[in-house]
Amino acid sequence: MGFNNRGVEQMRRRLQRRKPGGPVIGGNLGKNKWTPNEEAHLDYIRSFHALLDVVDYFAVNVSSPNTPGLRALQDKEPLTRLLNGLQELNRKKPTPKPILLKIAPDLNEAQLDDILEIVASTGISGIIATNTTLSREGLRSDPALAAEAGGLSGAPLTRRSTEIIAYLVQHRTKPFVIIGAGGVDSAETAAQKLAAGADLVQLYTGFIYRGPSLAGNIVRGLRTRYSSDRRKN
Repeated sequence: MGFNNRGVEQMRRRLQRRKPGGPVIGGNLGKNKWTPNEEAHLDYIRSFHALLDVVDYFAVNVSSPNTPGLRALQDKEPLTRLLNGLQELNRKKPTPKPILLKIAPDLNEAQLDDILEIVASTGISGIIATNTTLSREGLRSDPALAAEAGGLSGAPLTRRSTEIIAYLVQHRTKPFVIIGAGGVDSAETAAQKLAAGADLVQLYTGFIYRGPSLAGNIVRGLRTRYSSDRRKN
């Protein structure tokens, strides 16, 4: 488990072939499974340098439950150190890239308050809320399936990720970008994230259940929804 792929160098070569004017590409940075946490920053820095000129923004992922020990990097001290290090490198570049932090949905309010302090102190561009969850609350699946290890995505995550977006918006001291992720599978669920305060929404599991037309359907649904709201007002 973890971020299974063929490595950052191959990703870089493939992204170098994309044509200008295409979709926005984000680089999702995480540590390798076998890298101890005290050396994790080296993996993030290496990937940052490798992808800097081929992506449009970075997501610092310290919240995947599928890489052993990764979530410990969400603690205040190591996370502040990691983000400050990346920001220091980023600011030295001719064209710095937005850096966003991808957080877990299983954080409590005290931990979310720490995250807000870290965003303010490091000056990163924003937060992606949220990654997958370890919670199995409310699942109607077969108990054997529910007991499987790993992060749960999709519809069971919808409510919690929206709650976290609303909390971040309510308690932040200054605006920053929030990307809402978790259970977005329709115009309705996308609208819930936006109403909670998200600036953008992100899709993943919804593509599996709704197919590649999902993004277009959501855009059309939101356009119809907001046009109707304006007419009512």
